[in-house]
Amino acid sequence: MKIEKVLNNNAVVAMNDEQQEVIIIGRGIAYQKRAGDMVSEQHIDKIFTLQNEDIQENFKALISSIPLEYMKVSEEIIAYAKLKLGKKLNESIYLHLTDHIHFAIERYRKNLPIRNGLIWETKQLYKEEYEVGMEALNMICDQFGVILPEDEAGFMALHFVNAALNEEMPNIKSMTQVMQEILTIIKYHFKIDFDENSLTFYRFVTHLKFFAQRLVKGKHYKSNNDDELFLMIQKKYPAAHKCSEKIKKFIESNYTYQLTDEEMMYLTIHIERVVNATSE
Repeated sequence: MKIEKVLNNNAVVAMNDEQQEVIIIGRGIAYQKRAGDMVSEQHIDKIFTLQNEDIQENFKALISSIPLEYMKVSEEIIAYAKLKLGKKLNESIYLHLTDHIHFAIERYRKNLPIRNGLIWETKQLYKEEYEVGMEALNMICDQFGVILPEDEAGFMALHFVNAALNEEMPNIKSMTQVMQEILTIIKYHFKIDFDENSLTFYRFVTHLKFFAQRLVKGKHYKSNNDDELFLMIQKKYPAAHKCSEKIKKFIESNYTYQLTDEEMMYLTIHIERVVNATSE
């Protein structure tokens, strides 16, 4: 491949065989090279093909300004996350996670830690992503010899949630808050503690995640207008329905979002299941 632009000694922009612009990284790959020269394949560590032009441009700027090691450890963490989570991650994760890791290590070295106000909620609601974040801390320690605090595992977990849902980080934080508020209402309504390791809880959190996403975006579950089924659910699970009504009032009061009958029905069903699973 022919070099289009040299970013630094370890990164270049080139055109692949499909005439797509790619970013190639590798130690010393651009040493004494200039635009028009051929890429030495033996020095290639990773080739990035990013479809979003804004992300691509920002990624180029980031790579130009940081050492190769940050990019390599970020790519290793992302590869591990994809395997562990089994989810497709938006390509923005390469930009945002790499930037976060670089900034986190710089803050650590300057003794400027940042507390994560959502660490408890992240551990509870995004357990798998948090576990990936904790493993990422180990990888970073192996590469850079720094022991980042647990707060950083939580921050990185939210980056993975963000990349899986294709949301902006402020939306992810808002969604996490909504989910935690709903769980708190259920917890105190029924005076229970959730079994956070159960499959039922995991399914409920997944349901809440997409409900919170709709709320933040101001969208609703498409209505099928099955009033008879909704009435049947109310009668079958009166305690769960009463709790869902409490949640509905809270959401309307705090977020000016009107839950549909379908949303109420599914919320009631999930509450019934998670409460029963906890009491077993």
